[in-house]
Amino acid sequence: MASRVVITAMGMVTSLGGTPEEVAGNVRAGRVAFQFVGSDPRVAAAPVADFDLSRYVGRFKNRRYLTRASAMAVAAAVRAMERSALATDQRESAGLFAGAGPNLDLGGECPGIQDGAIDAGRLSALWMLRFLPNTAVSVIAQLTGIRGENLTVGGACAASLQAVGEAYRRIKDGYLTAALAGGGDSRLNPGALLAYLKAGALYSGTDSPGEAQRPFDLRRSGFVPGEGGAFFVLEDARQAVARGATILAEICGYGATLDGDAMTAPSPDGRRAEAAVRGALDQARMVPEEIDTLAAHGTGTWLNDEVEAGMIQRIFKSGPRVLALKSWIGHLAAACGAVELALCLSAMRTGVWPWVRNLDTPANPDLNYLRHMGEPVAPGNLLLQNFGFGGQNAALVVRPWHP
Repeated sequence: MASRVVITAMGMVTSLGGTPEEVAGNVRAGRVAFQFVGSDPRVAAAPVADFDLSRYVGRFKNRRYLTRASAMAVAAAVRAMERSALATDQRESAGLFAGAGPNLDLGGECPGIQDGAIDAGRLSALWMLRFLPNTAVSVIAQLTGIRGENLTVGGACAASLQAVGEAYRRIKDGYLTAALAGGGDSRLNPGALLAYLKAGALYSGTDSPGEAQRPFDLRRSGFVPGEGGAFFVLEDARQAVARGATILAEICGYGATLDGDAMTAPSPDGRRAEAAVRGALDQARMVPEEIDTLAAHGTGTWLNDEVEAGMIQRIFKSGPRVLALKSWIGHLAAACGAVELALCLSAMRTGVWPWVRNLDTPANPDLNYLRHMGEPVAPGNLLLQNFGFGGQNAALVVRPWHP
């Protein structure tokens, strides 16, 4: 018999705060971290202020092999495990699933490159560790005592939601009784910003930075990158109840597909993204009308929002409340799914739901967007969806815990 899977702890590093209460306070105040960054005065970002890994883990020798992205993943993972109260033997058999992105800080990591040759004398002995996708997982295992099955997922902007989904499936199907799952990312260095500018996906303009990220709005013109991380402890519900764990929510469905179309744009028909969403609903044994809140991918790029809005309208005839959390934190690339899940769980706990910022003129006015502070939102069934470069699609269904 399939197991029920619950979330019993989480840790997060976000520009809105590191606890549900901090997030709620910033949402109530409409306070965001968007600002212009780098050498181009038109490029905005949403950095995490004053992030310092030592506040989470103290000093340890392998810190030098972590990029800012992997350091945020480690910080969130350690905080989640601290809050989990899992025993040593439970940690040893637990799984570890992480979404990770590439290190695009080529100029910062290898400043001595000239005509393709690297000045080896300026590199640390194990500089390659800062480019391996599983470095964060290795450090997390060292710091938390997790020794079970593990997987590092590189599914672009769907990566950390895929990591949570894979952990959910392992527990549901009986391969594990507990797992730590999530991800971290930061693409605010010059190399990453240049890559997104070259791809034509990044906002570049003269509006106020806080008005640059405009998902589903007629004036949208590209996304604003953010950074952060979030991890969750997932458990077989029977184990969680037996040990008296606090249960934050239940995961009850996951779906994932590939477009097999363009390298950087969603397939215009949205057919495979729709299949991922319907797969998650089917696994949750729900019909679309049972979803109360939908956390959209909502990048603020013209084509992505158009395809996603059309897909939502095809699936959800009655219209759940639609969130677009990137309007608050920017686009966190490989970490966006995990961090957006953390923000949703925070809202379930505090009752303070982030409305869609900068949605002045909706391009798809038939969708039931959360437009204003204080609008009622049922803390019921939630669907979170992410879509990434390379046609990566993922969807997760979460609901409040009912024994």
